[in-house]
Amino acid sequence: MLATTGDHVPTSEEWAHEVKWDGMRILADSGGYGERGRYRLTSRNDNDVTAAWPDVATGLREHRGLRRRDLLVDGEVIALNEHGVPDFRTLQERMHVRQATSVQRLVETVPVTFMVFDLLRYQGRDLTHEPLVDRRARLAEVLDGTPWQVPASYDDGAMLHEATMQQGLEGIVSKRLGSTYRPGERSPHWLKFPHRFRVSYVVGGWRPQEGTSDRLASLLVGSITPEGLVFRGRVGSGIGPKQSRLLTEAVAGLARGTHPFVDDVPREDRIGATWLEPVLVVDVESHGRGYQRLRQPSYRGLRTDLAPEDL
Repeated sequence: MLATTGDHVPTSEEWAHEVKWDGMRILADSGGYGERGRYRLTSRNDNDVTAAWPDVATGLREHRGLRRRDLLVDGEVIALNEHGVPDFRTLQERMHVRQATSVQRLVETVPVTFMVFDLLRYQGRDLTHEPLVDRRARLAEVLDGTPWQVPASYDDGAMLHEATMQQGLEGIVSKRLGSTYRPGERSPHWLKFPHRFRVSYVVGGWRPQEGTSDRLASLLVGSITPEGLVFRGRVGSGIGPKQSRLLTEAVAGLARGTHPFVDDVPREDRIGATWLEPVLVVDVESHGRGYQRLRQPSYRGLRTDLAPEDL
């Protein structure tokens, strides 16, 4: 279930409000497989990502009560940056790694937390048709004392919105207490309020660091429209050495002779550019779009859980 961008935070008692986490959405499924503790972690685009997050699975494998239960939960894996704030770019260090020894090393150096905010099935019973208020109450009981965390829910949305802004968090999500869970639907019963304008864009090319030919320093991005991929600007802020290495690996083998945008790319953006097949998706924060271009864009991460058609 996905949230719709809201224009004002609801004040009615029919709504509850949660922190919007800057992480990776995960469904965790345990079929109650006894001592072996089998489990499956699935991303938003239905990819099995179990191997990437063994520390998340400890909630099922090591907690004796949960290990023998059947449940399906919805939540978000988060990692804290050096300021103690959830940060998708920090999490990205682990998102693409599957080799067991490398994953285990990252478990120690980039620890994560699984924030679980919904219970969709329990002991064989489908809970998606029950109201959120009941699902949340059951969730708190089921996960009590486990390594997984159930984030707090607040009745004062305006207060939470202001507090998360001051603390540098991503934003808030407001949810109607009587709402059912509708998988895959972008629902008006869940409203999101990010503090900056964050949108996913398709990568159409990259430019190197000045004086080099191979050090990726900026991305040329566009948005999907009925006419095709429309150029939205160049994104360099937020791409440090670590992000540059990850992106260089991601773009390998995607080069093409012409740019994939349906409109013209300004000369100052074309200089030195390598054009790419438009298959990669990245998150970009900005202060919105001016005429065509993003204003003060900042790279926030490569979205391996999204494809262009998802946008």
